[in-house]
Amino acid sequence: MFAIVDIETTGSKFPGNRIIDLAIIRHNGKEVVSEWHSLLRPDVAIPPFVIELTGISEEMVAEAPLFQDVAVDVIAQLRDCIFVAHDVNFDYSFLRHELKEVGYTLELEKICTLKNSRKFLPGQASYSLGRLCTSLGIVVDQRHRAIGDARATASLFSLLHPHLMGFADFLTEGNTEVQLSELARTTKSKK
Repeated sequence: MFAIVDIETTGSKFPGNRIIDLAIIRHNGKEVVSEWHSLLRPDVAIPPFVIELTGISEEMVAEAPLFQDVAVDVIAQLRDCIFVAHDVNFDYSFLRHELKEVGYTLELEKICTLKNSRKFLPGQASYSLGRLCTSLGIVVDQRHRAIGDARATASLFSLLHPHLMGFADFLTEGNTEVQLSELARTTKSKK
């Protein structure tokens, strides 16, 4: 199972910035199985450039839950999944930090649709999520909102999945179930 994740934040670095919009789409490798989404109250100011980019205002998150209030749901959505995102290290690191702040550990294998798009879809003018999806004919509703970008990433992942499986077949002479997991980048250090 794959958890396709997208977040919107108050800024690009932590600590000091927080997640304000989070979406997790569970995908079985063939299709979307479920969607989970929530706005989050960051308890820090949302900078004007973030409001302009995302359309998420202070008023929109005023009554939203705090991250700690949804952490159990987030863990449940991610359980037994490979973590998938476009520029996976940003989403994973931010989410891992937020979970750690409220007492949870996140240790999942990761697949980056950005990196794999460059590998399996060469020659694109841009690999940014919006431009790549436009060039591939993937509709992106609600750009720079977690659910819209997660749905676009899920469509991109569906396009990439056969390439990932074929690459796994090539490396393992057909043992794709094990190898696809092994292709995912692990978060544990290798010594």
